Amino acid sequence: MSDSDFDFPPDLVAAEREAWAAIQAGTLTPELAGAVQDRLTAYATEARVDRYKAEMALKRAVRHPEG
Repeated sequence: MSDSDFDFPPDLVAAEREAWAAIQAGTLTPELAGAVQDRLTAYATEARVDRYKAEMALKRAVRHPEG
């Protein structure tokens, strides 16, 4: 399964972008990290995809959008 096989909902992408910005600023909280993980787990369950693979694809999509 490639990154392009994932159709992430906008709210999940927005949550990961917020978490990534917080990581870069040194302000990531356990609550924010947990909320992103909970939403990612829900997405993976709904989409019937491997959560780990979905997480890696989401991180690549947000952190390295150029490909």
